[in-house]
Amino acid sequence: MPLILLAFGLGAASALAFEPVGWWPLLPVAFAILCELICRAKTLARGLLTGWAFGAGQFIVGLNWIATAFTFQSNMPAWLGWVGVVLLSLYLAVYPAIAAGLAWRFGRANRVALVLILGGAWAITEWLRGTMFTGFPWNPAASVLANTPLISISALIGTYGLSAFVVLLGGTVWLEYYRKWFPLVVILAVTLLVWLLPTSAVPTDPLTVRNIRVVQPNIGQENRWDPGFADYNARRLATLSGSPTAEPRLVLWPESAVTSPLEDQRRAAQASAQFERQRAAAVVGPGDRLLAGGLALTSTDGRNVTGAANRVFVIGPGGQILARYDKAHLTPYGEYLPMRPLLSALGLSRLAPGDTDFTPGPGPRTIDLGLPWGKVGIQICYEIVFSGQVVDPNNRPSFIFNPSNDAWFGRWGPPQHLAQARLRAAEEGLPVIRATPTGISAVIDARGHVVKQLPWRAAGVIDAVLPPSGNARTPFARGGNLIPLFLGFILLIGGIVLGRRRG
Repeated sequence: MPLILLAFGLGAASALAFEPVGWWPLLPVAFAILCELICRAKTLARGLLTGWAFGAGQFIVGLNWIATAFTFQSNMPAWLGWVGVVLLSLYLAVYPAIAAGLAWRFGRANRVALVLILGGAWAITEWLRGTMFTGFPWNPAASVLANTPLISISALIGTYGLSAFVVLLGGTVWLEYYRKWFPLVVILAVTLLVWLLPTSAVPTDPLTVRNIRVVQPNIGQENRWDPGFADYNARRLATLSGSPTAEPRLVLWPESAVTSPLEDQRRAAQASAQFERQRAAAVVGPGDRLLAGGLALTSTDGRNVTGAANRVFVIGPGGQILARYDKAHLTPYGEYLPMRPLLSALGLSRLAPGDTDFTPGPGPRTIDLGLPWGKVGIQICYEIVFSGQVVDPNNRPSFIFNPSNDAWFGRWGPPQHLAQARLRAAEEGLPVIRATPTGISAVIDARGHVVKQLPWRAAGVIDAVLPPSGNARTPFARGGNLIPLFLGFILLIGGIVLGRRRG
C-alpha cells in the first residue's frame, strides 16, 4: 500500500509538468521513478494498481479545471464538479494501468525491456484514450514539450510517438542510475538526429498579404448568455473588430461569439437571425471575410426547436453566409448529455445546459476562402486536441482556425488547450489561429511556435499576417497515427522479446 500511495503522489506531482506550471522535466523524472515502482511490484495486480494510482493522481490534479466548468451549469455546487473530476480521472487512469501492467508482466526481469514496453504501451494506450467512447485525449505526455524545441519531433512521429519519447527519456534516467549507459547513449543520439532532421519546411509564402485580426473580447461565461448583456457584447465585438480598411481582412471571432442564433428555422425567429447576421457583417468590408462562431437551430415544424449545431459561419459583405462548419467532436455535459433519458430520470439533466443536445457535424472540412487567404480547416474548441483528426487529408487546408470558448476552463484549462493546439500545428505543418473570448488567443506558426498571443482575461486583438504553411506535408501528415502506433508496437514487441531472452 505505501508504494501505491507513493505512485498516486508521484502522479499528482507530475501534473505540474503540464501547463500552466510547465515544469516539464518533472514528467521524465516521474516516469523514471514509476519504472522503479513497477519493478518493485510483487504481483501483476500490484503493477496494474501502481499505474492506475499514478494516472489517477496526474489526472485529478491536471484536470482540476473541469470542476470550475461544472459550476457554470445551472449554478451547480463546486463539490459536484470535483466528483466529476475524480470519477473521470479514475476512468482515464485505466490506460496508464494497462501500460504499467504490460511493463510488469513482460519486462520486470529486465530493466531495459521494462522501459521499452512502458514507452510503447504508453503511446498505444494514449491513442486508445483519445479513441474509446468518443475519446478524451487531453494532456498527453507529449504536451509538456510544446514549449521546447523538441516539439518539432511530433512532425515525424506525432503526439503519441512524442509521448513514448518522454517515457523513454525518463526510462533512460532510471537505467543510468543502474549504470546501464548504452540505452542512454542511444536515446540521446536518436534525439539529436531527429531534432536536426528537417521535418516541416516553412518557405516564403507566395501569397504576400494575408491580413488577419483575431478578436478576444474578454466576455466571461457569467455574462456570455445573459440577455441583458447581448447588445453590450455585440458592440464590444464590433469595436474590437474595427472598421473595414482598403486591404482585405480576415476577421476571426471566438466560438459562440454571437449568442443569439445566426440561423434559425423557426418562422417566428428568422427575422431575429437575419438581424444578427447583418449586425455581425457591419465589420465586413467588400473584400473581407468574417469567421464567427454561433448557434444554428433547426425545426421540423417551423415552430419548435428540434436540433442545434455549434457552428462557424463564414460571413461576407451584407451578411451573406458563404460557408458553414459544424462541430463534430461534441463536449460531453457541455453540448450533449450522455445517456440523457437515464440521467434525466435521475434528476441530473442540469449536468448539461438546455433540453436539446447538439447535433455533431460530419468531421474535418476544408473551406476555400478565396484569395488571398486560401483554404481553411476549422476545428471548434476541444476538437483541436484530437491528434490526426483535424484536417481533411483529401483536401488539405493552408491553415487551421480553432475558435474556442475557454471562459469556463478555469486557470489551468486555457494554457493546456494552447499547448495541444501547438502540437497540432507542428504535427500537420500548418499554422493554427486560436480565437477565444477570454484567452488564450494566439497565432501559431507551422512549427508550433507562438508568433503572437493575448494574455488570459484581457480584451484585445491580434493583428498579424497569416503565417505560411509548410511547403510539403510532414511525415505525420502523410502517415497519421499509423506512425506512432507502429512505433509503439515495435517498442512493445521489442521489449517483450528482450525480456524473454534475458528473463
